[in-house]
Amino acid sequence: MIDYKGAGVDIDKGNRIAAKIKQMVKALPDDNIISSIGGFGALVSLKRLGCDLVISSTTDGVGTKLLVAQKAGIHNTVGIDLVAMNVNDIIATGSEPLFFLDYISYSNLGDTVIEEIVQGVVEGLKQADCALVGGETAQMPGVYEDGEYDLAGFCVGVCKREDLLPRQLTEGMVIVGFESSGFHSNGYSLLRRVFFDMHGFTLDSPFCNKPLGETLLKPTRIYVNLFKKIKGLVSAIAHITGGGFYDNIPRILGDGFSAVVYKDRLPEMCIFREFKRISGIDDREMFRTFNMGIGMVAICDRGNSHKIVELAKNESIGAYEIGFIEKGKGEVIVV
Repeated sequence: MIDYKGAGVDIDKGNRIAAKIKQMVKALPDDNIISSIGGFGALVSLKRLGCDLVISSTTDGVGTKLLVAQKAGIHNTVGIDLVAMNVNDIIATGSEPLFFLDYISYSNLGDTVIEEIVQGVVEGLKQADCALVGGETAQMPGVYEDGEYDLAGFCVGVCKREDLLPRQLTEGMVIVGFESSGFHSNGYSLLRRVFFDMHGFTLDSPFCNKPLGETLLKPTRIYVNLFKKIKGLVSAIAHITGGGFYDNIPRILGDGFSAVVYKDRLPEMCIFREFKRISGIDDREMFRTFNMGIGMVAICDRGNSHKIVELAKNESIGAYEIGFIEKGKGEVIVV
């Protein structure tokens, strides 16, 4: 059976490297650091400057979804993904995104390709109400083939200390899931292996009543506007990105709690059901690789869940009560 590791991405190795980096950075100054490696964003207090604000920061890329964009010759959507992967992490800390920088590296690209990439970045930042303050382009012959490029993004946000997430959880809290727009920007090494290498799909092949390329290049949903409306009602937020449910929700659970998620309460999306069928991947691998139709979750008191669901629907985002918090060992239990 093919899995994410077999497609070239070893999540466990990434986690081991992150643990080693945590040990190395202990030698660095940390007087004003609230949270860094392991959270959704790094948090730095400005208390020494006489204010109660906290600066958050994130960095991320788009991953091998870029290879699909390059194959299709469509470059004006991956910039939205680049923004989304960063600002969705920022809001998981309780912060609002302030400004963004991008980095584009390539060997030989036409001017219009770079313009299209930046058009996507600008569109994503409009959705996130965030400024673009700078960036860098690096031409690197010998590192990339003609037509290839890579993207990285860097975002800074801010909030008051008392608004930081996650807050203390309690047993019985509700997990509300917010619908994704599709595959978002994770699992693409596995998607490409299964679709193109194993089954001979092309970008024009029909998949769930659409050309496969259209489905694969659908931009990641940006949840910033929703966050601004619900932030006072939630105790924690997790961005369901690389590592899926099993690696992301534990980042907000704290000590002594686990999350129970009901599979039958997730939105029914053809793309996940059909991909599971043609790939033969088991449930656990699917939930550790993909968002399974839920791009972000919020944990809240039961009395707030209905209002959060309604606020999400007002933003045209499907929202569902998908589980609950119980006493446990910091794990996710999918039933």
